[in-house]
Amino acid sequence: MQSMEEIYQTYAKMVYKYLLSLTHSRDIAEELTQETFYQAVRSVDRFDGSCAVSTWLCAIAKHQLSSYRRKHPPTECVEELDGAADSAESAALAAAERVDLLKRLHQCPEPFREILYLRLFGDLSFREIGEIMGRTENWARVTFYRGKERLRKELDENGAKDSL
Repeated sequence: MQSMEEIYQTYAKMVYKYLLSLTHSRDIAEELTQETFYQAVRSVDRFDGSCAVSTWLCAIAKHQLSSYRRKHPPTECVEELDGAADSAESAALAAAERVDLLKRLHQCPEPFREILYLRLFGDLSFREIGEIMGRTENWARVTFYRGKERLRKELDENGAKDSL
């Protein structure tokens, strides 16, 4: 097995992107990434090699996120839109469409939901998503495409604009 320093250098960015896709907060993702590697160092002797290192780290990261969410219950807030809006009306309409898209995305069944989050918000490659999910890159591509098409069809049926 690689040294923990090599593991950190290889996987820190991927773990950060994974957590960013789940939290939508750079600060929280950064904090949880550090906590993930701290826990990995503490439990490296229990890693048996039965899965990829990236899968093991993402499992630790997901556990750290669950622990964080128990300690910090979410509060509802609307994020400001990136860039300046032409008017208050267009800003409100764009925000409503974004919220609607996120609601529909949240209602997608697994594994579509997680893959869509990882790709759209985490900006992870299909190879990285495949590693995280313990599947192939091709499986991640196909599942993302199917999830995107499912979401697009639902948005079209409800008269929403093409947001994907």
